Amino acid sequence: MANVTTDATPWIDEARRDPALLGTKLERYRHYLKLLARVEIGRKLQSKVDESDVVQEAFLDAHHYFPTFRGHAEAQFVHWLREILAGSLAKQIRRYFGTKARDPRLEHGLLADLDHSADSLAAIPVIDPQTSPSQQAMAAEQSLVLADRMATLPPDYQTVLVLRHIEGLTFPEVAELMGKTVDSVEKLWMRGLTQLKRAMKDQA
Repeated sequence: MANVTTDATPWIDEARRDPALLGTKLERYRHYLKLLARVEIGRKLQSKVDESDVVQEAFLDAHHYFPTFRGHAEAQFVHWLREILAGSLAKQIRRYFGTKARDPRLEHGLLADLDHSADSLAAIPVIDPQTSPSQQAMAAEQSLVLADRMATLPPDYQTVLVLRHIEGLTFPEVAELMGKTVDSVEKLWMRGLTQLKRAMKDQA
């Protein structure tokens, strides 16, 4: 879980004392969870479900189950949110395919997929290789910021970056899915990555 800090996070204990604080803090994770949900919805639900609805349902569940959360660090909280998101996605899959029975294997598989997508997001090459190891380590913890910055990119840039880096598709596979030539997809990818790097540099 290298994409988030493992240090104790004061607001988590503060939210236990004041549950109203949780709603404000959850907003920080909206784009991150939407990005992860988008990938799973594309794979499992043929994009028939809106990721915003799934994330909103996950937020409602997070409010409901927060008293059961026992962690104190952001890394633990983010993983817990991915568990909640996996449950929300599983409910959508059961609704979409008309399956009433809960299958724990489905949620476990979804969580594994979400964890893998989170690692792939953290590995998007937006860090200058000339930066120091300490700077690179700090940048590796900025998945939440990375998701926020990706959300500001034009839709085609977002799509090509998600397909290329999180889905791990080749340029020809991305071109086929997007209905574009390989050359145009490569140019979209380069422009999107350049714009994302610039946005991350401005954040630093």
